[in-house]
Formats: sequence, C-alpha cells, structure tokens
Amino acid sequence: MSVNSFGRVFRFTTWGESHGPAIGVVVDGCPPGLALGEADIQPWLDRRRPGLSRHSSPRAEPDRVRILSGVYEGRTTGTPISLIIDNVDARPGDYAALPHRAGHADRTYDAKYGRRDPRGGGRASARETAARVAAGAVARLVIPEVTIAAEPVEIGGSADRSAWEALLDQAREAGSSLGAVIECTVTGVPAGWGAPVYAKLDAEIAAAAMSVNAVKGVEIGAGFGAARLRGEDNADPATAGGILGGISTGEPIVLRVAFKPTSSVSALGVSGRHDPCVGLRGAPVVEAMMALVLADQKLLHRAQCG
Repeated sequence: MSVNSFGRVFRFTTWGESHGPAIGVVVDGCPPGLALGEADIQPWLDRRRPGLSRHSSPRAEPDRVRILSGVYEGRTTGTPISLIIDNVDARPGDYAALPHRAGHADRTYDAKYGRRDPRGGGRASARETAARVAAGAVARLVIPEVTIAAEPVEIGGSADRSAWEALLDQAREAGSSLGAVIECTVTGVPAGWGAPVYAKLDAEIAAAAMSVNAVKGVEIGAGFGAARLRGEDNADPATAGGILGGISTGEPIVLRVAFKPTSSVSALGVSGRHDPCVGLRGAPVVEAMMALVLADQKLLHRAQCG
C-alpha cells in the first residue's frame, strides 16, 4: 500500500517526481459552486517557487498551474479537481553519480521499494510541496472565515532577523546550510472543530506538518515549554494554542514547525541546485497544510453536527 493521500472528507493526492515531466495533485471532496480559477491558485505558488532570491534554489521553475478537471465555467463541480504543474527546468544529470546522499531518503527508498527514481530525490524531493500549495489554495476557498499566516521566526538558531542575511551568506560560502523555525498563526477558527481521542485537531495539524519534507519538530501553543510550567501557569488558555481536548477553542491557533538544515550541501560532496535554508520557502507550505486540515475538519464537523 502506497500512502500518497491526506484528509478524510476534503482529501488530496499528490503525484509526480522532482525531475519528471510534471507534478500535480487531485483534490476530492471539495464542495460544488465555489469560484475557482488558475488565478486563485497561482499567487500561493508564486510565494513558494524557487529562484525568488539569492537565498533560494536557482532552479528556474515558473510553477504555472493548470486546472484539468472539476471546474466548469469558473465554479467547482463537486467532482475531483485535477491540477498540474509542469517541470520546465529539470536537470536529472546532476544526480547520476549520487546513489546514496547523506541525510536523504535515497537509502530508505531503496530499502522499502527495491528501486526508485534517483533524479533529485523523486517523490522525496521538496518539489512535491508545490502540489500541496496548489491544493491548499483550493482548501482556503472552503474556509473563507479563517486567516492563516506563517513566517520564519528563527534561522540558524538565531531569532535576530537582522542577523539572518549574514548567517545565510556564511552558510552558502561554506557550502553548508541552515535550519529554521516557522511560526503559523491562525485566526477565525470557531470553537468546535476537531474531535476527541483519534481525530484531535492538534494531532491532525501535527501529522500534516510532520509530513512536510525536512520537518523534524512541531509545537502547538506552549509546546515543549508547557512541560516546564507549573499547573496553575499552564492553565492560561493562551498556552493551549487554540486547542483543548483536541477541539478548537475559538482562540488563535499557534503552530511552530522546525525545519532541519538542507541535506544537499557541497560540504558533503552533493552537487546540484539547492536552498541554503529550505525553511525559507517552508512558510507557504505550512500554511497550505494548515488550510487543508482545517477545510477537512470544517466539513467533518458539519457532517456530524450540522
């Protein structure tokens, strides 16, 4: 069984490889009648695409999305929405002499499947996240009452924004890379979304965030800091991150996601075009996964509670 789908009612399945002809996503369960065109999706992809600054991969991908199905005369039909993004600047030859790269999924993919697409990591590449961002744009239409905003709050271990530029330059010059922490704040979620025990809202959010390439840690609300508080101090609703008992409280939801340093670094002999800090382009991906979870949870709540 190959698990390439996420969600219950609002469900999406991504497909494609980093250096294949295209990547894409099929979104199923979207309600009918929502206004949707390619122009509604493209701005979110533009925030994630490479080549936007000297601190991102120079791979020149315009990430132009096309809608193949599920939309008629500018409105969703309730049938599967298929989105495709062509790969126009693939260079598979860059990876021909790199059978098992340190810190990558090469060895584990071989162990599981016995064969794999070696071109830039195939399905394990962060290129796959463009399809998630496209799906997230559709999810946002289901939850217009919700505002989602994510940004880096720490790079290379420093929360001092004025130091980030120099840290990134130093890492690039040394053939190295840096990690990052992305903070995502969500407002407008009403009380009641989520479910107790096996479909807790915080568990769904954590699973979504941990599924993103290079993510190694997730905190909601006070997170690990809650373990260092006394009970009376941790009872403040602000420390809960907008979720109690697996169900939203109506307060802002606060999520922090830790991205490891980019594994592809010349210091380890890995060539190719890579980000010195993959977390810099992680914010729109975190936002997309949050939107996808919340759209699914809204529809689940409506199905049970009306």
